[in-house]
Amino acid sequence: MSAPPRVVIAAPASGHGKTTVATGLIAAFTRRGDVVSPHKVGPDYIDPGYHALAAGRVGRNLDPFLVGEERIGPLFAHGARGADLAVIEGVMGLFDGAAGRGGYASTAHVARLLGAPVVLVVDARAQSRSVAALVRGFDTFEPAVGVAGVVLNRVGSDRHESMLREALDEIGMPVLGVLRRHDSIAKPARHLGLVPVAERHADAVRTVEALGELIARSVDLAAVRRIAAGARALPDAPWNAAEEVGGPVAGRPRIALAGGSAFTFAYAETAELLGAAGAEVVTVDPLRDERLPERTAGLVVGGGFPEVYAAELAANATLRADVVALAGRGGPIAAECAGLLYLARSLDGAPMCGVLPADARMTERLTLGYREATAAHDSVLAATGRVVRGHEFHRTTLTPRAGGRPAWSLGETGFEGHVVGSVHASYLHTHWAGAPDLPRRFVDACVAAGATAGTPVPSGTGEEVTLGA
Repeated sequence: MSAPPRVVIAAPASGHGKTTVATGLIAAFTRRGDVVSPHKVGPDYIDPGYHALAAGRVGRNLDPFLVGEERIGPLFAHGARGADLAVIEGVMGLFDGAAGRGGYASTAHVARLLGAPVVLVVDARAQSRSVAALVRGFDTFEPAVGVAGVVLNRVGSDRHESMLREALDEIGMPVLGVLRRHDSIAKPARHLGLVPVAERHADAVRTVEALGELIARSVDLAAVRRIAAGARALPDAPWNAAEEVGGPVAGRPRIALAGGSAFTFAYAETAELLGAAGAEVVTVDPLRDERLPERTAGLVVGGGFPEVYAAELAANATLRADVVALAGRGGPIAAECAGLLYLARSLDGAPMCGVLPADARMTERLTLGYREATAAHDSVLAATGRVVRGHEFHRTTLTPRAGGRPAWSLGETGFEGHVVGSVHASYLHTHWAGAPDLPRRFVDACVAAGATAGTPVPSGTGEEVTLGA
């Protein structure tokens, strides 16, 4: 399979307009009849939702820290099957990656791995000729990563645009498009960034349509397409979920995957890996569904914004009781971040499931960053000593942070998370494509739990499973 033409949308720093341009390009090319494959560098869950809405197909993440650089090409090829063009939105500044790792997992790193040309989006406020020095620096900083063209954002006037174009012409840098200051389109945000598409679908549709129209009239789409066609050929075979997990198990256990407005953070590969391992994956919305699906053998609750919906989650007492019952009979549950909060006794005073002997609350402090973690105890996800890579992204705190059997050791920063019987819950977001033994182990645990249904939670944990009052 030959990978399609591709282009990376980057910027000197966050806030220059990458998401506006990337989402608008995806929407504009899609409206022209192209099949566009949308991708996002880094761990962010929210931008891919807007990309998916613009493209009409799944938005996928490309993060070397989480999945290993050897999987970037295969994951890209997997996601871009059948596409005419791929648009890859960068993260932070072009060369910003994992701290202390020399640009590892940066946008530039992914551009190199994919042989993809870079278009730089530059917020041109309060500068004129200096823009040429800025762009030249980014163009030459790493010889293997050059800038193929620039989109100027927040340009103030015709005169301002003329000065910027003259400056970039001095260094031979093509200007592919210009967005004026008044062209900005409101994208509702909250404490962790943009509001996810699932929470404002109708408004999100209008936003994406407006972005597509803006970019179609402001950017030279033909020039962008020519730049994308300059991407080098990739030798990578598409990522294969079945090969990663070693094929399906017998028994086809049913695994519920939390979704809906409160639990929007999930990588597409999570369900694909569980399915490839032999599970039947079904969705449950804790805001709307009063019961777990019939024959649920296991539950995966990823990230999202339960703090926004705490009252509604608390009101759904029948589903909370089902979750407690599943844990009580030894049904495997894997929970990350928002899922951790949902399994706690309370969240900002509102009762949650009470599977974990802990309470959560919102804070002003943002916890954000990549982590290397070691499994502190055997669980339905990992054996003791298994090292994984993940990231944290939240403004909540859990008391206690770790249970009597912590989920992970984070080295000098201590232990984190809870392992309670068949439950593994922590703040750590992991990308299972980078650790396919985790979903395989989880599916195996679901099969085993089905064979021993009714067996109580093992004693000796010192942690009682009861429904939060």
